Amino acid sequence: MKNLYFEDFEVGMKVESSARTITEADIVMFAALTGDWNPIHTDAEFAKKTIFGQRIAHGLLTLSVVAGLLVRLGLTERTIVAFYGIDKLRFTKPVFIGDTIKAVLEVIGKEEKEGKPYGVVAYDIKGVNQRGETVITYTSRVAVLKKHSQA
Repeated sequence: MKNLYFEDFEVGMKVESSARTITEADIVMFAALTGDWNPIHTDAEFAKKTIFGQRIAHGLLTLSVVAGLLVRLGLTERTIVAFYGIDKLRFTKPVFIGDTIKAVLEVIGKEEKEGKPYGVVAYDIKGVNQRGETVITYTSRVAVLKKHSQA
C-alpha cells in the first residue's frame, strides 16, 4: 500500500508499522535538539527516585518516533498535502530505554473538501510497546490528494 489517494482510504482500514527500539542516544539527541534536559529523561540517579524508577523517553520523542514509523509505511509519501492536526493526544504508559515501539493506524473518518484537490483522512493511532501495552494514543488528520486532482 503505497501512495494512497483520498478515495483509496476506507473507514475501518488498519495498518501496522514495523518496530523500533528506543535508545539512550535517541533521548540524548532529542534533548539536545529541543533543549528539554529534564532530569526525568537525562539523569539516571534522579530518575531512580521517581515513580518510574528509571529514565523515561520524552513524550514528544515517543510521538515523533510513532509518526516516523507511520511515514515509513509510505501510505501518502507522494499524495500528502499537509499534516492537518492532532486531537485527543494521550501518553498512557512510560517508554523506557530499550522499549520497542510499533505504530498501529486505523482509518476512522474521511472528510470531503468540495472544490479542493484534497480530502482529510482521520486516523486513530496507537503506539504499542513490546508487551502489547498502548503507550501513546491520538487522532491524526491528514490532507491527502484526490485522484485526478490538479495539485
